[in-house]
Amino acid sequence: MTMPHREESASLMLVDDDTTFCKVLCAALEKRGFSVSVAHSVEQAIPLAESCPPEFAIVDLKMGGAPGLSLVKVLHRLDPNTRIVVLTGYASIATAVEAIKLGATQYLAKPANADEIVAAFGHTASSDVPIKAQPTQIENLEWEHIQRVLHEHGDNISATARALNMHRRTLQRKLTKPPSRTE
Repeated sequence: MTMPHREESASLMLVDDDTTFCKVLCAALEKRGFSVSVAHSVEQAIPLAESCPPEFAIVDLKMGGAPGLSLVKVLHRLDPNTRIVVLTGYASIATAVEAIKLGATQYLAKPANADEIVAAFGHTASSDVPIKAQPTQIENLEWEHIQRVLHEHGDNISATARALNMHRRTLQRKLTKPPSRTE
């Protein structure tokens, strides 16, 4: 996969509700030769994508309004060749699998820098993930399960808490503490 040259800037859509993150990442991506358009919600991004489908897209998973996965589906429908990287601060196996099924090229947990994101555009999604020799920590298994149930209930905290037979505040506390990355 070749990255864009200065003469021919590849179009890239950046969709994230964090305006500071967008400014910093936009500047870094423009330095790498991309022509970047920015939207801060799915609702802002869809008309931009419909008028000119991007070659590359970076989509935040959770934003105010519609979830990022709905945009992944639209982008893939508009142009199946669009290379889409989903970024999230709430990574889970369930949402990663869903993102890939909907057409994402790669799924990255925040924080991710511009070099990691550009490298992710070159990777293709694969189900041939090597099995880790070390078992997953129980906290991570719990986090994955909560994320899957939350996704099944349309990100509704109250419905998820009822499904998990858990107090809503307990669930909210658990959601504010992502699992450790040391596995």
